[in-house]
Amino acid sequence: MGKYFYSVCKKHLNTLLTLIFVGFLFLVLRWADTHLDEFTLRIMRTGAVYIVAAVSYDLINGITGQFSLGPNGFMALGGYTVALLMLPLPQKAFVWFLQPQAWPFNSFSFPVTWYFFGLALVLSGVMGALGAFIVGIPSFRLRGDYLAIATFGFGEIIFVLANNLIPLTNGPLGMKGIPELANVYWCFGWAVIATLVVKNIANSSYGRAMKAVRDDEVAAEAMGVNVFRTKMLAFVVSGFFAGVAGGLLVPLITTISPTLFTFTMTFNLLIIIVLGGLGSITGSVITAFGFAIASELLRAVESPMQIGTIRIPGIAGMRMVVFAALLVLLMIFYRQGIFGQSELSWEWILSLPGKVVDKEVAKKWKRDETSS
Repeated sequence: MGKYFYSVCKKHLNTLLTLIFVGFLFLVLRWADTHLDEFTLRIMRTGAVYIVAAVSYDLINGITGQFSLGPNGFMALGGYTVALLMLPLPQKAFVWFLQPQAWPFNSFSFPVTWYFFGLALVLSGVMGALGAFIVGIPSFRLRGDYLAIATFGFGEIIFVLANNLIPLTNGPLGMKGIPELANVYWCFGWAVIATLVVKNIANSSYGRAMKAVRDDEVAAEAMGVNVFRTKMLAFVVSGFFAGVAGGLLVPLITTISPTLFTFTMTFNLLIIIVLGGLGSITGSVITAFGFAIASELLRAVESPMQIGTIRIPGIAGMRMVVFAALLVLLMIFYRQGIFGQSELSWEWILSLPGKVVDKEVAKKWKRDETSS
């Protein structure tokens, strides 16, 4: 009885502390929005978008153990959905100077309001989930690395289509003048939603099934887990939030082109979840935000440098060399990442007893249950 009362109190306390933290976060965002400069706010918003993408990517790669290489494709679907829906009609006429017949997007646009922007983000997530569903149906009926091959091919297909469907995407020129609607509230709001949804899925019976599939797919199937349905659930949810991340990124930088969603985006997300720890939502959140900051700080390695009498010319793309070297070192010396599969919890932060209790307390609970 005491154990049940403790678990109920702990659950309500965790919920209360989470609500307090979310409220405090948005008070901080309110202060930041009015006091910080635009450059700092942009880094913060980029970090929040990376959180949405990384947490969703970790759901399929880390928690379910399925090696996907296609989040850039799902993000592209979401990004182009928001661009086509939110780009004002006069701007569309200016962008598509070849006068394409991109019906119905050439005849309407959503009003530039928070309500319609929210609707566009949901639709971007639906497009990402639909893409994941289409790829997952044939891929998950096979075993092994077929998902990696299929998702990588899917991302390349989307990239080629974005370059060549000029009436719809304006090809390599892309679209500019997209309203800058992705403020800190939208970006961090979706970061909170994605983190809480994935966390609750991971802690639910579905999450336990996903982890069972990750650890031993054959044994999970023998125990009655519907492996195909479990993989599809994780993949569709991951695709949804990847689409939302792409939908947030486009109105953040106010432009879109196929080069925004190349395999480099997937590589960045892979670095994030491996560095944080595959299967660790906490690791994905912290390293995603840190990655956005590090990307700006490492711009210095792409600029010309003078070391004594030696002048090193600036080399574009050196940031990716640094990140790639970091990934290689992690794979060799520290495969579990920073957090492994561990999570920060309110019990750990407040020094409350967590899941691992004192052995004497565990024995007492066992005696109480036996006597009752």
